[in-house]
Amino acid sequence: MENIAPAPSEADDARWMAVALAQAREAAAAGEVPVGAVVVKDGVLLATGRNSPVATHDPTAHAEVNALRAAAAALGNYRLDGCTLYVTLEPCAMCSGAMLHARLARVVYGAADPRTGAAGSVVDLFAQPLLNHHTRVTSGVAAEACGALLQDFFRGRRQAARETAQPLRDDALRTPEACFDPWREALPPVATVADLPSLAGWRMAYIDTRPGPSEAPVLLALHGWGEWGFLYRHLWPLLPGWRVLAPDLIGFGRSDKPKRGSIHAPAWHAQVLLEWLQQLGVRQLAIVHHPDGGPLVQVLRQNGSPRVTAAWAIDIGHADADTQRAWQAPFPDRGHEAAPRALGARGVSKDDLDPATAARLAARLVRAGSDPMGYSGA
Repeated sequence: MENIAPAPSEADDARWMAVALAQAREAAAAGEVPVGAVVVKDGVLLATGRNSPVATHDPTAHAEVNALRAAAAALGNYRLDGCTLYVTLEPCAMCSGAMLHARLARVVYGAADPRTGAAGSVVDLFAQPLLNHHTRVTSGVAAEACGALLQDFFRGRRQAARETAQPLRDDALRTPEACFDPWREALPPVATVADLPSLAGWRMAYIDTRPGPSEAPVLLALHGWGEWGFLYRHLWPLLPGWRVLAPDLIGFGRSDKPKRGSIHAPAWHAQVLLEWLQQLGVRQLAIVHHPDGGPLVQVLRQNGSPRVTAAWAIDIGHADADTQRAWQAPFPDRGHEAAPRALGARGVSKDDLDPATAARLAARLVRAGSDPMGYSGA
């Protein structure tokens, strides 16, 4: 008899994938990569499985294999005729082979896996004509939710790794990452540095739109005493030919916040920037800055290395309510506010670089593109 699972509906697929997602969340809570799976036959749940290779010291303990083992035990047969397996991530080669050996009728997965997926992304084991069994594949069910769970998990792992590599000094505070979640989609990945002599272990966060060796002209974008690098969110997408560096100065944004206000002299911040730019190998650059940044720019220009070829104070617009919330985000309580207090900021910043002003500034920079380091500025 042909091994055929009953024709499912989209609602059925969504229902069982939701159960698999619950298993994936349990895996994440246990510190495992969040992948979950379930096996269903005739509309009845036979078994569940979640990733557990770390806890079990077993490289085969993927969610799919765990679910297959439990389903085979429930049926008393290693062949799972007429069964459907739902899994939140495209199966790897090992799991795909196990499904074929189990004679599954159908596999349904959520997010594609472009690195190890064996159901079409890297290879397609289910489409091999010489194999004596063929399992039908349905892809993309609840793909967004499945993918988001994985992305959140690995983002948290990367953040934890950064914080382990750059522990917080006793004399500073670090704003919880969750405070920045409402604006994360508008920001490129953040980089951090803590090994500069002037930092002595404090961590500075920054955005680098073209990290690594590059011939692109460099633009340093400096926020004021009431903002952070988010100020330039409308500018860097308009400058694909430039390497835009947007630091969160120490005491602001996602950078560490020393508790002592006395550290926050413009000359000290400028020295941090000089050491950072030299570490990045920047030899010359242009600068755009909030009007507050004039003293910083003056020190940078006087130093001579890297060479500042132009510097412009940006035209400031009025921040809307959402942007003002972004300016407040780095300061969940008064203890985090030593830097803005020391540098004279008064309450939540009302400043912003609006899209129209950013577009005019970008056009000015792009016009200099034929000789990007040869123009002069104020």
